[in-house]
Amino acid sequence: MTTTRRRTAGAAIGVVFGVVLCWSGMSSPVVIRQALLFQSSYLYLFFASAVGTATLGLWLLRRHERRALLANTKLTWPRERPERRHVVGAFIFGVGWGVADACPGPIATQIGMGVWWAVFTLIGVVGGVYYFLRQSSVETEPAAAPSPSPSTSPARA
Repeated sequence: MTTTRRRTAGAAIGVVFGVVLCWSGMSSPVVIRQALLFQSSYLYLFFASAVGTATLGLWLLRRHERRALLANTKLTWPRERPERRHVVGAFIFGVGWGVADACPGPIATQIGMGVWWAVFTLIGVVGGVYYFLRQSSVETEPAAAPSPSPSTSPARA
């Protein structure tokens, strides 16, 4: 698949995802707030249907050893035991969701819907991703080799 076709397919998937988020109410701050305050079960039932659909889809993909449609790579599912970083990340995600009335998916749809404060949520997400990537690159960079001191340099002999 050519790069243009992959980008077009990715854009189409993104548009469909955005329409579904808006249509379902998943990007509505009111719907999210009602769910977080346990005033409505709509969001939880929607999540349950999404988990059920994903479970069935993953079961079918694992059974038939498929390849990714847009990247043409074999699909793999490495198993990881939950670690501290998963729990901390889930906690930060949950607190952010509760404060902002949005998770990262609906932010673009909220901006498109005219929810003006979603711009601040977007800035927070971009800042958080930037900070994470910056910290990750610092932790994975190899230490620079020390330069030889003038007294031990072979060229000075």
